[in-house]
Amino acid sequence: MTTDSSDLHPAAVLADKPIDRPANKANAKFMWSHPARMVALGFGAGLSRVAPGTVGTAWAWLTFLLLQSHMTDGLWGLTIAASLLLGWWACTLTAKNMEVADPGSIVWDEVVAFWLVLWLVTPTGFWGQLVAFALFRYFDAAKPGPVAWADKTFKGFGARGGFGIMFDDLVAAFCTVLVIAVWRFI
Repeated sequence: MTTDSSDLHPAAVLADKPIDRPANKANAKFMWSHPARMVALGFGAGLSRVAPGTVGTAWAWLTFLLLQSHMTDGLWGLTIAASLLLGWWACTLTAKNMEVADPGSIVWDEVVAFWLVLWLVTPTGFWGQLVAFALFRYFDAAKPGPVAWADKTFKGFGARGGFGIMFDDLVAAFCTVLVIAVWRFI
């Protein structure tokens, strides 16, 4: 079994060597067994076998569109702030339970970060939102520059690791909004 440094068991981090562990505990039974897991796994979006981060971002886009007509800017701000705190807790606990520092099946970070992107670029139509989606997925998946720094700096377990799961996606959201702002300015 090959294990990279991001998939190390907490005991292996201390021992500086990988140990065997199940490849992925994320399934419907695991998700439904605790509210933190339901949140962290994006209410099932993270269970996708193909590109769970993209599926989680698409879920965020869909829920944003469904909620948009019922939300004010202030309510969006409160929802995003509360979701960040909820996500910190849920991602910390779920990563610990999965024994993986930043499992790909945890997608709440994508959900909240993309809600933030859509909230900040609104008003925009379908094509503007599609550009935001593509840019966010690029920054989140490729992790250029500041996103890679955020990802590496806060890697681990416990509250710091849970914060890191959320933080690198917030940096990806910032980069996305920055590119869109420059594009609109030009």
